[in-house]
Amino acid sequence: MTDFRFTALAQSLPSTVPFVGPETQERAQGRAFDARLGANENVFGPSPKAVQAMAETVQWMYGDPESYDLRHALAKHHGCTANHIVVGEGIDGLLGYLVRLFVADGDAVVTSDGAYPTFNYHVAGFGGTLHKVPYLDDHEDPTALFRKAAETCARLVYLANPDNPMGTWHKGETLTAALDTLPANCLLVLDEAYVETAPEGTAAQVNPDDPRVIRMRTFSKAYGMAGARVGYAIGHPELIASFNKVRNHFGMNRAAQAGALAALQDQTYLSETVARISDARDQITKISRKNGLTAIPSATNFVAIDCGQDAAFAQRVLAALIKEGLFVRMPFVAPQNRCIRISCGTSDDLALFGVALPKALKDAAE
Repeated sequence: MTDFRFTALAQSLPSTVPFVGPETQERAQGRAFDARLGANENVFGPSPKAVQAMAETVQWMYGDPESYDLRHALAKHHGCTANHIVVGEGIDGLLGYLVRLFVADGDAVVTSDGAYPTFNYHVAGFGGTLHKVPYLDDHEDPTALFRKAAETCARLVYLANPDNPMGTWHKGETLTAALDTLPANCLLVLDEAYVETAPEGTAAQVNPDDPRVIRMRTFSKAYGMAGARVGYAIGHPELIASFNKVRNHFGMNRAAQAGALAALQDQTYLSETVARISDARDQITKISRKNGLTAIPSATNFVAIDCGQDAAFAQRVLAALIKEGLFVRMPFVAPQNRCIRISCGTSDDLALFGVALPKALKDAAE
């Protein structure tokens, strides 16, 4: 066996990844899925103006390492300065940079048990110690999160609003009020990947100069550009400037930058897409009720469906749906793992789900 000189930390990490992609499953099965309803992709796609901008982008040039035009457009959109914004390779990439900036071996980090696993993956990769609190009625619990952060002297506390994987949400004012209990020297990582699909008032009205919070946004969800990998963070200028110490300055490709800028400038298309997502959520809810299941109210582009029994039953339902040709996922941790999670799809996608679900439930019950 080859003896590579990995660090002790690298040697201690498990050989796992946060998610197994649908393509991996398709290769294992030897067939393509009939519908992708598991990755929370926006099947309605980006603005045609974004598609055109990407197609017309010169490909032989590197992207602007400062994402100057996009950052300034985002600053205008959010009513702040470009110095409050950093652009990166999706929220996932920015989370990796943030953890690198704040977390050293043994440093405490707080999250919810069962929340977005990629954040946990980054924390483990830099040697941090994760402390978890349970969900409260299928919602992330800011009171418990901030209390645990105080107990552990945490460097970071992660909270998604709206939440993934449950789709639940808090009013923005609830989170801004909770900030008064955030311990000193702890940074709230507020993941707002799905906020464009949420009801008005969900976005926390946080002053971008507030040093207690960094807010994460993306073009992967409502804007329909998951394949382009464009995310951004809003925070205090000193915090934002620190990303320049560790980020990949040429990580953003030029076509993605141009597409995101065009998408941002087409808010009419965004509004139309959000309406289509809302219609799809309603359709998923109706299918659930028709089959005697409960759909958890969602502010995202997916719906968590309570299968009404335990995790083993939900896992059997999921396996049966995959056997029927539908790519779906489910939460990893109890009690949320009594659910399956269905991404908003086209009418044709959801018609396939409507046919497959009763078969899957029957198979799971046998």
